[in-house]
Amino acid sequence: MKNIFFIFFVVVICKPALAQNFTYNGLNYNVTGSTTAEVIGNSSATGVVSIPSNATYNSSTYSVTSIANLAFNRNSALTAVIIGNLVTSIGEEAFLACTGLSNVIIPNSVTTLGNRAFRDCTGLISVTISNALTSISQGTFNNCTSLEAVTIGSSVTSIGDYAFFNNSALTSITIPNSVTSIGIGTFQSCIGLKQVTIGNSVTSIGEEAFLACTSLSSVIIPNSVTNIAIKVFRDCIGLKSVTISNALTSISQGTFNNCTSLTSITIPNSVTSIGDYAFFANFALTSVTIPSSVTSIGIGTFQSCSGLKQVTIPASITSIGEYAFENCTSLTAVLCNIQSPLSIN
Repeated sequence: MKNIFFIFFVVVICKPALAQNFTYNGLNYNVTGSTTAEVIGNSSATGVVSIPSNATYNSSTYSVTSIANLAFNRNSALTAVIIGNLVTSIGEEAFLACTGLSNVIIPNSVTTLGNRAFRDCTGLISVTISNALTSISQGTFNNCTSLEAVTIGSSVTSIGDYAFFNNSALTSITIPNSVTSIGIGTFQSCIGLKQVTIGNSVTSIGEEAFLACTSLSSVIIPNSVTNIAIKVFRDCIGLKSVTISNALTSISQGTFNNCTSLTSITIPNSVTSIGDYAFFANFALTSVTIPSSVTSIGIGTFQSCSGLKQVTIPASITSIGEYAFENCTSLTAVLCNIQSPLSIN
């Protein structure tokens, strides 16, 4: 009996120490520690919301250090948010589909930004990102169709998958020298994007990162880049010129597929293989010189390049894939330096 009473006594005594919810100046909070709290479900907040550095409850003052997952999720009445300078983390989908939100300044105190934090904020026009943030997470600004300007902090080292997908109003982006990787589909379908500056620390660009950026006219891929995944610039129909990294060893499958305005391409001596359909349907391309470092040309690599008039093939080539030059209807000269018989599909 004494043991049962003791267990009951401990449970009753400990209960008040558990996390508690409270409201302060119209916003809902949850106690997360002895001196800290987080902003929680505020789907009914309207207009301009100011998240303070501190909130008071039961004569205790708590530092507001985080914005919880889904905190303002789908709150279309929210027009602006001022984030306190003690907030270090913003949770997943915290502001998802806040369609009335027009601009956001993420303070330098923020070190963690959850996946899809501002996804579908279709009214969002400008964003300034914390200088303490090291990663822009997956889908953070996905489908922010009004977003015109983004300033990426100098501490960011990676930009996640689909982070800026379908930001159709975005016209230019500067990726700082701190960034080492660009994720899958990061800027895919940013149809208004005209200018991209890729920092000289980027080593990899993910699949379809710039796919269907139809207004993009030129790209310089810095020499830091050693890996470009498949279809990175596919369907960039406005792309006219490309400078490729001297550190790149392979041009992947479909990298410049359907870049119908591409007039010139310089393939560096570091490249050893050109992937399947890499330059498929590049109608404006008139000539191409394949360097002596290249040993293989993939399937359909230059297929349907109807404006291609001249190709130089080096002696290093050991294989040419099926349909590599099919429907190159303007091709009149092939300068082939191969010294020994070659198996051509």
